[in-house]
Amino acid sequence: MTLEVLLTKASFVLGSLWKLRINIDGFKSENSEELVTQASIGRRFELIDCSKSNFKNTKIIDRVKVRLLEDDYICWFRFSELIHQASKIESWEPEFFTVEKIISRIPKILSWTKVAKKISNQYLWGGTIGPNFDCSGLVQSAFASSGIWIPRDAYQQEKFCKNIAFDIEALGEELIPGDLLFFGSSEKCTHVGLHIENGFYIHSSGVTDGHNGIEIDSLFQPNPGKIASFYRSKFRSAGRVISCYQSEKLSRRLIDPYEEY
Repeated sequence: MTLEVLLTKASFVLGSLWKLRINIDGFKSENSEELVTQASIGRRFELIDCSKSNFKNTKIIDRVKVRLLEDDYICWFRFSELIHQASKIESWEPEFFTVEKIISRIPKILSWTKVAKKISNQYLWGGTIGPNFDCSGLVQSAFASSGIWIPRDAYQQEKFCKNIAFDIEALGEELIPGDLLFFGSSEKCTHVGLHIENGFYIHSSGVTDGHNGIEIDSLFQPNPGKIASFYRSKFRSAGRVISCYQSEKLSRRLIDPYEEY
């Protein structure tokens, strides 16, 4: 029987891998209070840096920099929240699905989002656990609920997907349930929604020009309303998830196991 090693000051080693026993917030930097993501129970991460506090002299480390293994997302956790709340793991490999398997799970993914909509919620920048989500957090969590990991942010998700169309008029019959709809400016994607059917999509939008939470809007419906019209005017592209995210760090580590951060 292998003894479980919990994260403490004594077991803190940069480059080590861990599995969360709690839900935890991830911040933009070691000093920032800006929430950029959340990690749920069971997620894996790598310790890649610590704050400038004097760790060896027992002063409190306020933040540790981590890489979430499922999507390579970099953020900072509060170290005090991690003590005894993460278990050491020796390795981790992502699970990969075929296109057919991903498509077969779309109904379950859509059902998950509809359940999330029914729970009282509001828009939360950086929210990925719920009940409060940001746009890409809702989409990532929906796919993750079926074991399919995709990138964290909307612009990353747009690049990750197989492109279906760059113009609403070109969508035609190409759009299927589970496709992602991307919105923003000509320079960058800033919003994402999950297509349900017939141009209807579910998304979590903010207070300004949005619903302040999860709602369903339409790309094609006549007289769609102010919010749907706004997002229609910001449409950038439609994409399809055809694979699970593969960690670039994992690929490089297979080549160079002594890579330093």
